[in-house]
Amino acid sequence: MARYLARVGDLEATNTEDPNLNYGLVVDCGSSGSRIFVYFWPRHNGNPHDLLDIKQMRDRNSQPVVKKIKPGISAMADTPEHASDYLRPLLSFAAAHVPVKKHKETPLYILCTAGMRLLPERQQLAILADLVKDLPLEFDFLFSQSQAEVISGKQEGVYAWIGINFVLGRFDHEDESDADTSLDSAVGRRRTVGILDMGGASLQIAYEVPTSTSVLSPKQEEEAKILLAEFNLGCDVQHTEHVYRVYVTTFLGFGGNFARQRYEELVLNETLNKNRLLGQKTGLSPDNPFLDPCLPVGLTDVVERNSQVLHVRGKGDWATCRTVLSPLLARSNTSQASLNGIYQSPIDFNNSEFYGFSEFFYCTEDVLRIGGRYHGPTFAKAAQDYCGMAWSVLAQRFKNGLFSSHADEHRLKYQCFKSAWMYQVLHEGFHFPYDYPNLQTAQLVYDREVQWTLGAILYKTRFLPLRDLRQGGVRQAHGSWFRLSFVYNHYLFFACTLVVLLAIVLYLLRIHRIHRRQTRASAPLDLLWIEQVVPMMGVQVEP
Repeated sequence: MARYLARVGDLEATNTEDPNLNYGLVVDCGSSGSRIFVYFWPRHNGNPHDLLDIKQMRDRNSQPVVKKIKPGISAMADTPEHASDYLRPLLSFAAAHVPVKKHKETPLYILCTAGMRLLPERQQLAILADLVKDLPLEFDFLFSQSQAEVISGKQEGVYAWIGINFVLGRFDHEDESDADTSLDSAVGRRRTVGILDMGGASLQIAYEVPTSTSVLSPKQEEEAKILLAEFNLGCDVQHTEHVYRVYVTTFLGFGGNFARQRYEELVLNETLNKNRLLGQKTGLSPDNPFLDPCLPVGLTDVVERNSQVLHVRGKGDWATCRTVLSPLLARSNTSQASLNGIYQSPIDFNNSEFYGFSEFFYCTEDVLRIGGRYHGPTFAKAAQDYCGMAWSVLAQRFKNGLFSSHADEHRLKYQCFKSAWMYQVLHEGFHFPYDYPNLQTAQLVYDREVQWTLGAILYKTRFLPLRDLRQGGVRQAHGSWFRLSFVYNHYLFFACTLVVLLAIVLYLLRIHRIHRRQTRASAPLDLLWIEQVVPMMGVQVEP
């Protein structure tokens, strides 16, 4: 726990003087603009179960190093030769923050999302080709053709899921005390969290699923394969304890703002058709408005579509609002289908945990002020009370500053609708129990806004620890061998010296023994020689 709490204080300026820091860049080329994120990480800790400890770089003022430009890169569709010029301000910005001596080893990833997906493949490839060709001529970052791509909504969802779980410490494996809460039998594996993210145009859900699921029909099996992503976050593909299977789906048109547009079109068409059939004039003038159950009491509004106008006035009936929104969920009759009739992998609601972002947080916090741990009945009561208030009262409360500083008039007007839509999506669309206790609505995690780009660079760099570990292993093995060989050679030399000295001593002793033997053997011979010679000298020779 201390490690996770330490992340809260990890918001100070990045020390670019530290030579042990590495850097990485991710460009998020979205539909409305492009942003570059600068990340950094220290040397790997040596534990093969751990990912790199990647954090977002912060400048001298402790602000995240990020820059955004508009419009989106898809605006270069007709002039792809200017794509590199379009991104130049972002890369120049990053180059000024990353130490120059680190540029050549700093990986750059350019990942394009929704805006580029809408372009024909020919135009996509032309834009990417210009980036790959021209950017290396001006910037020394580590960049190749495989690092500029258009990613799918599925990939984007997986990266978001990775980023959230990484910040929460759910990929740490060293603490085996949590093994009883793991999703499968992997020793020491923590339970990951699922994510729910409702933006203005789309809705996304991602969560880990067990390797063994319920029996599916052949059609459901094919649908499941498309919606499931299996990947290995370990630094070695041979280690399967780091393999995750994640269900991820994006629902276009199910975001808060887009759902309101769909609802208004439904109300407009049904009201006008009913007027023609019954000869009524509901909504055709401010004096005879359509009573909208999804707006606060007394709030007036106008719906316009294709020169058709519908005048509406808020009725503030939250329960009725929920009912009229149900058809927009487009559910099928099958038990394993969610929104739009799309297959949904089963969720173990007794052993799971989810985080809700964007609209899930805004709906609970901005005006209701109950963000954080979600409780269905409490939320429903607060949302119903809000919808039932007169618009004049809500406007006065807004002026008195009783709502969140992030709340604006648009939030006040459509909070009733969006809270009902969020509630229906969660409980009727995704089948979450009304008393589900493990949903946390949030905007920040440990005081940090977590982007999918963090998950992207974590996934892209997952093999770097293996490289560091191998290099460290070689250095360690080489150092150990050197020390061992030095000691071994030292003793070997000493032993050889003793052998040589012993041989010399033995040789001298042998020579000494031979000499003594020769001395003893020559003494009788000398005596015999004397005995023979001396008598001969005494003999006189006669003349």
